Parts: sequence; C-alpha cells; structure tokens
Amino acid sequence: MSNTVQTKQEILTAVRDTYGTLVTRKQLIAFEDANGNGRKICAFIGKLYRSGRGQYTLPAVYVAPAGSRSASKVRASTITIDAPDAAANTVVDENESLSFAVNQSTSAKDILKNIEDLVAQSSALAKVPEKNSAFVEFGEFKTIRKIIKSKQFHPVFITGLSGNGKTFQVEQACAVEKVEHIRINITLETDEDDLIGGFRLKNGETVFELGPIPVAMLRGCPITIDEIDLASPKVLCLQPVLEGRSLTIKKLGITIAPKPGFTVFATANTKGRGSDDGRFVGTNLLNEAFLERFPITVEQSYPSINVEKKILLKSYEQLGAKATPSDVTFFETLARWAETIRVTYFEEGIEDLISTRRLVHIVKTYAIFGDEQQALTLCLNRFDKSVQSQFVDLYKKFAPETAEPVVESPDADDAANAVAPVTDTVVDVESLDQNFQHDVSQDA
Repeated sequence: MSNTVQTKQEILTAVRDTYGTLVTRKQLIAFEDANGNGRKICAFIGKLYRSGRGQYTLPAVYVAPAGSRSASKVRASTITIDAPDAAANTVVDENESLSFAVNQSTSAKDILKNIEDLVAQSSALAKVPEKNSAFVEFGEFKTIRKIIKSKQFHPVFITGLSGNGKTFQVEQACAVEKVEHIRINITLETDEDDLIGGFRLKNGETVFELGPIPVAMLRGCPITIDEIDLASPKVLCLQPVLEGRSLTIKKLGITIAPKPGFTVFATANTKGRGSDDGRFVGTNLLNEAFLERFPITVEQSYPSINVEKKILLKSYEQLGAKATPSDVTFFETLARWAETIRVTYFEEGIEDLISTRRLVHIVKTYAIFGDEQQALTLCLNRFDKSVQSQFVDLYKKFAPETAEPVVESPDADDAANAVAPVTDTVVDVESLDQNFQHDVSQDA
C-alpha cells in the first residue's frame, strides 16, 4: 500500500468496519498481520487516536496532521448561520396562562365544567415539542419514551450533573411520540399558587389563573418539574398528585381527576439530599415521603464519546454550517478531552468538569467565529484561571498542533490559592502504550 491520505482513509475505514470505533492495540497488530504484508500500516492510528492505555477511538474521516493547523480553522465567510426557531429549544411560553372570572354565586360543579371546557379548547401551556435536529438518543431515553407511550401514570425522578440533557430527553421523547408536554421551573419561592393556581388581578378584574399541574391533568399530558431540588417544603402540595389521585383546588372548592397520559417527570442535580460540595448552591433536602412517591429514579450520565461527537456535529450543522473533515476532528477532540476531564474530576484530580452543554457552547461559538482557539478561550472564561490552565493542558495533549486557548496568568493572590497541577490522578493521555509504540511507530 502507498502512504497516501486516501490509503490511510481506506485503512481507517477497514479497521472501523472490522472492529468498530474503539479498537485495542492487539486488534491493530492483528489487522496489520492480516493486511499489511509486513508493513506497519496502522502506525498513524497509534499516533493520532489514542483514547486510553492500549485503546484507540477511531474517527470516520482521516485528516493529515501536517495540515491540521491551517485546516483546523473554518473560514467564517463560508458559514451561513441559520439558527433554528426558538421553538426548537423552548416549548413553553411563560406568558401563556388560563385565567377566568369566578362568580361567587357559581356552583363548584359549574366552575369545574367551565374549567374543563376551557382547558379542552385551549392548548395554553401544553405544547407538542418540536423535534430538535441536534438530539441524539442516549442514556435512559428509551425508558422515558416507553413511560410516555404507555400513557400510564408513573412519576420519574431524573437525577444527574448539570448540562447532560435531563429535561431535553423528556421533551424529545414527547416530540417523538407527538405528545403534548408542559415544563415548569422550580425556585425556592415556588409555592402552591404557582403550581396549582390562584387569584390574580388582571385588567382591574379578579380572576383565577389555573396552574400548570391541573392543566396537565386535564390535558392528559406529561409535565416536567425542572430543578425540583431547589424547591422549599411548599411543593408538598403535590403529594396527592404524585400518588395519581384527584387534586382538590381548595380556593375553588372543586376536585380535578387526571386523564390518561398525565404523568410527572422531575429533574434534579441531586437526589434530594442537598449538595455538600457546594457545586449546586441552593439545592435543598427534600421530604422523604415526597421522594418516596416517585416509583422510578434514573441517573442520567454524560453521553459516551461517540454519542457526544454526534451531538456536536449535529449542533454545528443545525446552525447551517457544513462540517469539513477538520471540523469533525475538532469535535472528536472535544469529546475525548471532555471525557478525560470528567474521569479526572471523579478521581478528584481536578476541581471542575466540562458538560455536554458546555461543549455545544464551544461548537456554536466556533461556528460564529471560525476559530478553535477563540471558541475555547471564550467558553472556558467562566472557570477559575487555575482550572482553565488545567483544562488547556489536557486539551493540548489531544490536539498538540492546535494553538492553545489564551489563559491570563492569575495574580499573586489567585496563584497562592491555585489548585495544584493535575498529577497522578489524571488519565494518562500523553504517551502511547510503550509496546504498541515500538511495534507501529513508523511506516515501513
């Protein structure tokens, strides 16, 4: 075989077809023995795609390293930013509501009938989410979708670190099933009026505004209670709702029964036990009896490297940009870099981590500015300087030919309190496996 880029692409494709995207040193040697005619045809894989000790994650497209510095930048003039409608990412208009005048002489039965008719005729608050072209199935998506599809009442508590798609999974499951969905965001001040409904003064008239919970019950659709671990004990008003029983609105003297299809999803960064490490300030201890009313708890992890690569590519293309081979390599590098940071974080070798949401921010910034370095610099500025430096050091191990993001040196006070450099607990991404390096270090 000749050492052309085309041939290396063929080798890369053949190895992927034979072993998949994650291969081992032994598999590469076996492939060389079977196809190399005594030549070390997989040397470039050993140099470029190491993802662990003796393991290599293969991209779909080979890009020559010699051109990576210049090819790593996308000319901004070639990108047409055609952002999707806001509705693709936001399914609730917080200004929508269901308000109606209440005559004290009206009977409870008539009030209930009026409410049922009003909710049936209006889709205020409840929307079928639009399918998002950047969405990729992973984690507990199938579990969530099955519950929605069953139309059974089966509340689910979804917990996981920030920015890993907990709410997005529910919205997209509803989009796939073409089911209406309501999303509400919880704060410490959220109370029964916000959830169930209460009297308001509008245009000089006292009206009752129906809250999202009874609307979801009467529409027969799932509702997501976002960031529920920020709530105060006032959310205990939802306990009968979480049991699947009828809801009594005491202020109106009526009782609402849930329709088929109604269920509750609650998302949280903790399991209702608060945050001891200070990462999620404001989270509270949730009542044990309240938590016990969720039959299912699912733990949402960050996606795998391969899934995350797809998310980044789709997020880029969603903006109307066409990905080049160097773009694909950049996205793969970001995914591998983020995974290494997370492993290091859980081994207590670094103080922060990179979420999937943060990676999407980087990709979208890159689409706007057309510069990897600038995108990384701008999107890493939210972290402390010492953490930024650790992130950059790790990034350089994956993309040594890419100019590093600019991180200003911390001042004397910051330096004194800086986190120690990543040491033994950091995943070893700098050197190749010694035996494999000896076997495939050069083409014959």
